[in-house]
Amino acid sequence: MTDDDAPPEEDVPTPRMLAWARNSAAYRLSKRMMTEKQLSDAIIRKAKQKFDGISLAQIQALAASAVAFGLDVKALDDVAYAEIRTRSSARAGKSKKVIAQTLAQKGVDRQIVTQAVSETDDLRSAVIYARRRAFGPFRRAELDEKQKAKELSAFVRQGFGYELANRVFAMDLEEAEELMADSPWG
Repeated sequence: MTDDDAPPEEDVPTPRMLAWARNSAAYRLSKRMMTEKQLSDAIIRKAKQKFDGISLAQIQALAASAVAFGLDVKALDDVAYAEIRTRSSARAGKSKKVIAQTLAQKGVDRQIVTQAVSETDDLRSAVIYARRRAFGPFRRAELDEKQKAKELSAFVRQGFGYELANRVFAMDLEEAEELMADSPWG
Protein backbone atom coordinates (compact mmCIF):
# COMPACT_ATOMS: atom_id res chain seq x y z
CA MET A 1 0.00 0.00 0.00
CA THR A 2 1.48 3.31 -1.03
CA ASP A 3 0.93 6.65 0.64
CA ASP A 4 -1.45 7.52 -2.17
CA ASP A 5 -3.69 4.52 -1.28
CA ALA A 6 -3.91 5.36 2.45
CA PRO A 7 -7.12 7.04 3.62
CA PRO A 8 -6.80 10.70 4.56
CA GLU A 9 -5.60 11.13 8.13
CA GLU A 10 -8.82 12.85 9.21
CA ASP A 11 -10.73 9.69 8.21
CA VAL A 12 -8.70 7.38 10.47
CA PRO A 13 -9.76 7.20 14.13
CA THR A 14 -7.05 7.97 16.66
CA PRO A 15 -5.81 5.19 18.97
CA ARG A 16 -7.68 6.94 21.81
CA MET A 17 -10.92 6.80 19.82
CA LEU A 18 -10.42 3.12 19.00
CA ALA A 19 -9.72 2.30 22.65
CA TRP A 20 -12.88 4.17 23.64
CA ALA A 21 -14.92 2.23 21.04
CA ARG A 22 -13.59 -1.11 22.34
CA ASN A 23 -14.22 -0.19 25.98
CA SER A 24 -17.66 1.19 25.22
CA ALA A 25 -18.57 -1.99 23.32
CA ALA A 26 -17.31 -4.16 26.17
CA TYR A 27 -19.33 -2.16 28.70
CA ARG A 28 -22.54 -2.24 26.66
CA LEU A 29 -22.25 -5.95 25.87
CA SER A 30 -21.60 -6.77 29.52
CA LYS A 31 -24.89 -5.07 30.46
CA ARG A 32 -27.21 -6.74 27.94
CA MET A 33 -27.39 -8.74 24.76
CA MET A 34 -27.40 -6.61 21.62
CA THR A 35 -27.57 -7.08 17.89
CA GLU A 36 -24.77 -5.88 15.66
CA LYS A 37 -26.97 -3.00 14.49
CA GLN A 38 -27.88 -1.96 18.04
CA LEU A 39 -24.22 -1.85 19.07
CA SER A 40 -23.23 0.03 15.92
CA ASP A 41 -26.03 2.58 16.40
CA ALA A 42 -25.10 3.10 20.06
CA ILE A 43 -21.42 3.66 19.24
CA ILE A 44 -22.31 6.07 16.42
CA ARG A 45 -24.65 8.04 18.68
CA LYS A 46 -22.15 8.28 21.56
CA ALA A 47 -19.13 9.00 19.35
CA LYS A 48 -20.91 12.05 17.93
CA GLN A 49 -21.45 13.30 21.49
CA LYS A 50 -18.02 12.43 22.85
CA PHE A 51 -15.63 13.60 20.13
CA ASP A 52 -15.83 17.16 18.83
CA GLY A 53 -15.11 17.51 15.12
CA ILE A 54 -15.19 13.78 14.42
CA SER A 55 -15.67 12.94 10.75
CA LEU A 56 -18.34 10.63 9.38
CA ALA A 57 -15.63 8.23 8.20
CA GLN A 58 -14.15 8.10 11.71
CA ILE A 59 -17.59 7.44 13.22
CA GLN A 60 -18.20 4.59 10.78
CA ALA A 61 -14.74 3.16 11.51
CA LEU A 62 -15.39 3.28 15.26
CA ALA A 63 -18.73 1.49 14.85
CA ALA A 64 -17.13 -1.17 12.65
CA SER A 65 -14.31 -1.57 15.17
CA ALA A 66 -16.77 -2.00 18.05
CA VAL A 67 -18.80 -4.60 16.14
CA ALA A 68 -15.61 -6.47 15.17
CA PHE A 69 -14.54 -6.46 18.83
CA GLY A 70 -17.94 -7.84 19.90
CA LEU A 71 -17.73 -10.58 17.29
CA ASP A 72 -14.13 -11.43 18.22
CA VAL A 73 -14.97 -11.94 21.89
CA LYS A 74 -18.17 -13.79 20.89
CA ALA A 75 -20.38 -11.32 22.74
CA LEU A 76 -22.30 -10.45 19.57
CA ASP A 77 -24.32 -13.19 17.88
CA ASP A 78 -27.47 -12.16 16.03
CA VAL A 79 -28.56 -15.81 15.61
CA ALA A 80 -28.38 -16.52 19.36
CA TYR A 81 -30.02 -13.15 20.08
CA ALA A 82 -32.93 -13.97 17.76
CA GLU A 83 -33.39 -17.46 19.23
CA ILE A 84 -33.35 -16.24 22.83
CA ARG A 85 -35.69 -13.30 22.17
CA THR A 86 -38.05 -15.57 20.22
CA ARG A 87 -38.28 -18.13 23.04
CA SER A 88 -38.82 -15.52 25.73
CA SER A 89 -41.37 -13.64 23.64
CA ALA A 90 -43.31 -16.83 22.86
CA ARG A 91 -43.33 -17.66 26.59
CA ALA A 92 -44.78 -14.19 27.17
CA GLY A 93 -47.62 -14.84 24.71
CA LYS A 94 -46.33 -12.93 21.68
CA SER A 95 -47.26 -14.00 18.15
CA LYS A 96 -44.78 -14.93 15.41
CA LYS A 97 -45.72 -11.74 13.59
CA VAL A 98 -44.97 -9.48 16.58
CA ILE A 99 -41.74 -11.35 17.37
CA ALA A 100 -40.56 -11.05 13.76
CA GLN A 101 -41.36 -7.32 13.67
CA THR A 102 -39.47 -6.72 16.92
CA LEU A 103 -36.41 -8.62 15.72
CA ALA A 104 -36.45 -6.78 12.40
CA GLN A 105 -36.60 -3.44 14.25
CA LYS A 106 -33.53 -4.52 16.24
CA GLY A 107 -31.64 -5.00 12.97
CA VAL A 108 -31.62 -8.80 12.78
CA ASP A 109 -31.31 -10.13 9.22
CA ARG A 110 -34.59 -11.35 7.67
CA GLN A 111 -33.29 -14.92 7.13
CA ILE A 112 -32.23 -15.18 10.78
CA VAL A 113 -35.66 -13.88 11.87
CA THR A 114 -37.46 -16.39 9.65
CA GLN A 115 -35.39 -19.27 11.02
CA ALA A 116 -35.84 -18.14 14.64
CA VAL A 117 -39.64 -17.84 14.52
CA SER A 118 -40.16 -20.99 12.43
CA GLU A 119 -40.34 -23.22 15.53
CA THR A 120 -42.77 -20.95 17.39
CA ASP A 121 -46.30 -22.29 17.90
CA ASP A 122 -48.79 -19.43 17.63
CA LEU A 123 -51.57 -21.51 19.21
CA ARG A 124 -49.53 -22.02 22.40
CA SER A 125 -48.56 -18.37 22.44
CA ALA A 126 -52.21 -17.37 21.99
CA VAL A 127 -53.26 -19.59 24.89
CA ILE A 128 -50.52 -18.07 27.06
CA TYR A 129 -51.73 -14.60 26.09
CA ALA A 130 -55.30 -15.60 26.92
CA ARG A 131 -54.21 -16.91 30.34
CA ARG A 132 -52.27 -13.74 31.08
CA ARG A 133 -55.23 -11.52 30.18
CA ALA A 134 -57.92 -13.90 31.58
CA PHE A 135 -59.53 -14.25 28.15
CA GLY A 136 -61.29 -17.19 26.53
CA PRO A 137 -61.14 -20.36 28.64
CA PHE A 138 -59.44 -18.45 31.49
CA ARG A 139 -62.25 -15.89 31.82
CA ARG A 140 -63.85 -15.69 35.27
CA ALA A 141 -66.95 -13.65 34.36
CA GLU A 142 -69.71 -14.17 31.84
CA LEU A 143 -68.96 -12.97 28.33
CA ASP A 144 -71.20 -10.51 26.54
CA GLU A 145 -70.82 -9.50 22.89
CA LYS A 146 -69.16 -6.18 23.70
CA GLN A 147 -66.54 -7.86 25.90
CA LYS A 148 -65.98 -10.60 23.32
CA ALA A 149 -65.32 -7.96 20.63
CA LYS A 150 -62.81 -6.23 22.93
CA GLU A 151 -61.01 -9.48 23.66
CA LEU A 152 -60.90 -10.50 19.99
CA SER A 153 -59.53 -7.04 19.11
CA ALA A 154 -56.81 -7.46 21.73
CA PHE A 155 -55.81 -10.78 20.14
CA VAL A 156 -55.64 -9.22 16.69
CA ARG A 157 -53.54 -6.28 17.97
CA GLN A 158 -51.09 -8.83 19.36
CA GLY A 159 -50.64 -10.30 15.88
CA PHE A 160 -52.87 -13.34 16.25
CA GLY A 161 -55.42 -13.85 13.51
CA TYR A 162 -59.17 -13.78 14.03
CA GLU A 163 -59.39 -17.54 13.29
CA LEU A 164 -56.79 -18.35 15.95
CA ALA A 165 -58.49 -16.09 18.49
CA ASN A 166 -61.81 -17.84 17.89
CA ARG A 167 -60.08 -21.21 18.26
CA VAL A 168 -58.72 -20.19 21.66
CA PHE A 169 -62.13 -18.81 22.70
CA ALA A 170 -63.77 -22.13 21.74
CA MET A 171 -61.41 -24.12 24.01
CA ASP A 172 -62.50 -25.22 27.43
CA LEU A 173 -60.20 -24.69 30.42
CA GLU A 174 -59.04 -28.31 30.51
CA GLU A 175 -58.05 -28.29 26.84
CA ALA A 176 -56.13 -25.02 27.23
CA GLU A 177 -54.28 -26.24 30.32
CA GLU A 178 -53.43 -29.52 28.57
CA LEU A 179 -52.00 -27.62 25.60
CA MET A 180 -49.87 -25.55 27.96
CA ALA A 181 -48.75 -28.64 29.89
CA ASP A 182 -47.49 -30.15 26.62
CA SER A 183 -45.49 -27.01 25.97
CA PRO A 184 -41.71 -27.39 26.40
CA TRP A 185 -41.55 -23.91 27.96
CA GLY A 186 -44.89 -23.91 29.80
